[in-house]
Amino acid sequence: MRIAIIGQQDFGKAVLEAFLARGDEVAGVFCKPEKPGEKPDALRAAAEGLGLKVLQLPSLKGPEAEQALRALDVDLGVMAYVLQFAPQSFVNIPKHGTIQYHPSLLPKYRGPSSINWPIARGDTQTGLTIFRPTDGLDEGPVILQKTCAIGPDDTLGDVYFNHLFPLGVAALLEAADLVVAGRHTETVQDENQASYEGWFKAEESRINWANHVDQVYNLIRACNPAPGAWCELGGPQDKVKVALYDCRKHPVRTYGAVRGKPGEIVRITEQSLFINAQGGMIEVLRLKPEGGKKMGAADFARERGLTAPAQAPA
Repeated sequence: MRIAIIGQQDFGKAVLEAFLARGDEVAGVFCKPEKPGEKPDALRAAAEGLGLKVLQLPSLKGPEAEQALRALDVDLGVMAYVLQFAPQSFVNIPKHGTIQYHPSLLPKYRGPSSINWPIARGDTQTGLTIFRPTDGLDEGPVILQKTCAIGPDDTLGDVYFNHLFPLGVAALLEAADLVVAGRHTETVQDENQASYEGWFKAEESRINWANHVDQVYNLIRACNPAPGAWCELGGPQDKVKVALYDCRKHPVRTYGAVRGKPGEIVRITEQSLFINAQGGMIEVLRLKPEGGKKMGAADFARERGLTAPAQAPA
């Protein structure tokens, strides 16, 4: 089949390579223009390296984008990680329309941070959807879905790179074949089951140690590797903002096991430090001070002269 790919970054690059590997013809690639100082887009670089036609338009709305897509004369448009709005006048141009990837089980978790939120909420399952893009955000009819488990210790990186990334590439190939062959179905999303969540950014990723240890741990997992769940650590006069990455959860079972207040460092070992939350402790193995690099939590504690109450000098 002859397709146009609309996308960006590593996922878009992987989709491009997958279609080419099985012999499909990529007539052109639409990529969002990079901002000044931004690293080269992986999809753009790959497409240019293969000698493919690359279109970096500031918007997919309007006659310029429509004329560019129409000139490609493709069977199908394939949207692989697209942050630009693509109107119906654009996506309906290919002979068989356009399909789009979204990393959640729509209609749940519509929105731009759909992988973070289910982990942060403690869900044990997520998945991906291939659907028809409409003018509503992630609201179009569903063509196919794939599910995957979220393990109790899985991070955002685990769920995406081990599951949603490779599953998504394969699902786009499968959906493209179904659509072009006329063997697909389109299921309208159930609005009664729908949810929308916005970006998972700095404010959403701030740790509240007064929350239950399960909530704190889920938040840390949902932000690893990005944007990084954060808090402030240190003495009263020299607190520093740190993002926490590799961590373990330690529930407490009895009243006697609880010591210290939420947010206090209660133990420091050769490899880690332990911070109190409601119902348990978070063992921090790796963290990143603001403006610095990732480092071992115990090394950070030593550099900052941090002590736990039971370990404080007499």
